[in-house]
Amino acid sequence: MSTGDYDVARLVLQRGVALAYLLAFINMRNQFRPLLGEHGLMPVPTFLERVDFARAPSLFQWRYSDPMASGVAWAGVVLAALALFGGFDLVPVWLALVGWIVLWVLYLSVVNVGQTFYGFGWESLLLEAGLCVAFLGNAQVATPVATLFVLRWLLFRVEFGAGMIKMRGDPCWRDLTCLDYHHETQPMPSPTSRFFHLLPTSFHRIETGSNHVAQLAAPWLLFLPQPVAGIGASMIILTQAYLMLSGNYAWLNFVTLILGFAAIPDTWFDAVGITVGSQPTTTTWFEWLVVAFTVGIVLLSRKPLLNLFSRNQRMNFSYNRYHLVNSYGAFGSVTRHRREVVVEGSIDGESWHAYEFRAKPTDPDRRPGQFAPYHLRLDWMMWFLALSPRYGTGWFDRFVDRLLDADAATLALLANDPFDGRAPMMIRARIVDYRFATRDERRETGHVWMTGRSRDLLGPVTQDRGTQRGG
Repeated sequence: MSTGDYDVARLVLQRGVALAYLLAFINMRNQFRPLLGEHGLMPVPTFLERVDFARAPSLFQWRYSDPMASGVAWAGVVLAALALFGGFDLVPVWLALVGWIVLWVLYLSVVNVGQTFYGFGWESLLLEAGLCVAFLGNAQVATPVATLFVLRWLLFRVEFGAGMIKMRGDPCWRDLTCLDYHHETQPMPSPTSRFFHLLPTSFHRIETGSNHVAQLAAPWLLFLPQPVAGIGASMIILTQAYLMLSGNYAWLNFVTLILGFAAIPDTWFDAVGITVGSQPTTTTWFEWLVVAFTVGIVLLSRKPLLNLFSRNQRMNFSYNRYHLVNSYGAFGSVTRHRREVVVEGSIDGESWHAYEFRAKPTDPDRRPGQFAPYHLRLDWMMWFLALSPRYGTGWFDRFVDRLLDADAATLALLANDPFDGRAPMMIRARIVDYRFATRDERRETGHVWMTGRSRDLLGPVTQDRGTQRGG
């Protein structure tokens, strides 16, 4: 039932998930109010008027206020920090278990009212991983084997699901050409994305082929005896580290990388002098609780398992409102051209100045930054908006209104306010083609990005809310 062979793995798993929780609650503290608060772009009170507890279990079903949301964020920050710095190892195992469950309940409450801005697959991944690591116990008990296999099953679904959605989706994954485009067109490029994009096409073939091995072959090794399981996990860990280096995907790659340690035995760490001791005590009630949790995961696994082999595979789908035993996947299709929504304001109706976002490209001279595993929710949604106006339903018009009002909370989500707090007379939005500058273009112009064709998406919108919409 329990083992002393994966105590380092338990430490890495729990501390890694705690760090992801910490970032998620800091993210909530910084972004929730302007996005989802009482006067946000998609106000939670309005959402709760039409959605009951059965459809969206959340503490906010009891009542919502911005101070309460702030309290949830700070409570999450404190608990996650305690877990990260070892506080849960200093208390009885039952209290550590309660601490992890409270973290899960708090974040579940946020995700279930977060609507579009919390509709990302890594939200469900964090919730599922966050509850699973609770059943690893703490340093006062030996590491439960059953929970390690539950975590490997989670990692399997993340990786194999992503691999299968690619093989069933865009043909560029099958002919190994997707990474000819993806470094340039991915939602949030990183400081190294241009470097990778400009590498020879032969290297992109190797990248794509290696990705298929890591997602379609390596996950099966996780359930085999050591050292095979550890080798499969190592392949996944290295691939996720590479993805973290080449792009910004919030905490998706970070949590997936951390999950790989569920298959890395302590003997591998012993070789480099890393050891963690646990007290091999027998805690019968906890062992039976682990068994019950494992059985529950098995019972919930039928639909996700069938989904992996279904022709109509669902990507990033939760089969229950508690975000447990979900289906995962990413980038079943890859865009060939990068388009950005450029939002501009004008004081006089003649000269226009762009609002700069924190991560998404606007200024052609600005090099992409490194933000992951932190999540910039507005920037991500702006990338989706460039793909189709329907992704702006319910929030983009309000975003424009907030800019016209020079709303300080909304402006704080951006990298700059070209009007220094003054309300502009007009706002407009254009969709502009972007691509990475070649090496020669970079030397000649100093640009990181080259811009091309543009068309109107919205505007101009005036302070009296008169508007013209682009096609």
